[in-house]
Amino acid sequence: MELAYIPSPSTGVIHLGPLPLRGYAFCIIIGVFVAVWYGNKRWIARGGKAGTVADIAVWAVPFGLVGGRLYHVITDYQLYFSEGENWVDAFKIWQGGLGIWGAIALGAVGAWIGCRRRGIPLPAWADALAPAVAFAQAIGRWGNWFNQELYGKKTDLPWALKITEGTNREAGLYHPTFLYESLWCIGVALLVIWADRRFKLGHGRAFALYVASYCVGRAWIEYMRVDEAHHVLGLRLNVWTAIVVFVLAVTYIVISARVRPGREEVVEPERPAKTAPVDADDAPSDDAPADDAADGDAGDGDPADGDEKAEPDAGAASADAESAKKG
Repeated sequence: MELAYIPSPSTGVIHLGPLPLRGYAFCIIIGVFVAVWYGNKRWIARGGKAGTVADIAVWAVPFGLVGGRLYHVITDYQLYFSEGENWVDAFKIWQGGLGIWGAIALGAVGAWIGCRRRGIPLPAWADALAPAVAFAQAIGRWGNWFNQELYGKKTDLPWALKITEGTNREAGLYHPTFLYESLWCIGVALLVIWADRRFKLGHGRAFALYVASYCVGRAWIEYMRVDEAHHVLGLRLNVWTAIVVFVLAVTYIVISARVRPGREEVVEPERPAKTAPVDADDAPSDDAPADDAADGDAGDGDPADGDEKAEPDAGAASADAESAKKG
């Protein structure tokens, strides 16, 4: 007897006239807004300027969405390019299918471009965004709930997820792996916030901690999932990806702490002020030098300056001549 379970939405889309409103897309959009909002608060606290996070996100988010979709399509190519499948479905991102590994990798490329344009070090920006990205993932995972996808094995636990009959899925009660990952991401965000305050993490180490912590949770959650996936040596491909990325993240933390200890003192340099345009009325005219020369000449000819020689006095010359005759 089913005493308790988490129900699934009867539909993942609501039509507002001809416009479809999809729950999966809403979760992604809300997650992005939360990440930009909270990342902006952390960036300002680190000494950055308001609005910089949003400016760089304009580059990072589109790159991240493309990277996430590419990873999913490449690793699950059989869903789109095998016999009987329609390759056009690879572009239908609203139906679900974003690989976080590709989203972070290509999103970092977009962030690097944005940071370079602003003269900002990418590691400092990534540190500010680390817990914000984890919160965004926690929200975005609820998109899987709307689509009734990526659930775990069957279970009779009171928090089991009820899945209805549909394409490529069997009705029943399953582990809500979307919920497990959502809660794990919240825990990762809180861990990074605490560690960043306690140890003053810098030079990308806060972001590396987020990556390593997420990989730990993703490995065991991925192991519970029952959706079709490629296996390598008995493990799902995403489990191996989590292991490799975890090792790389921890290695970066150790090496970075030795090579560049401490935290960046300046995360966003002052941008040079633009030179104000000179008003046409204030600009010197071409005739100014001639006027100055004319004024100078007039000044030189002023008797008050004492430079001009005095003309002989005619009266005084006549008086001298008369005196000479009498003498």
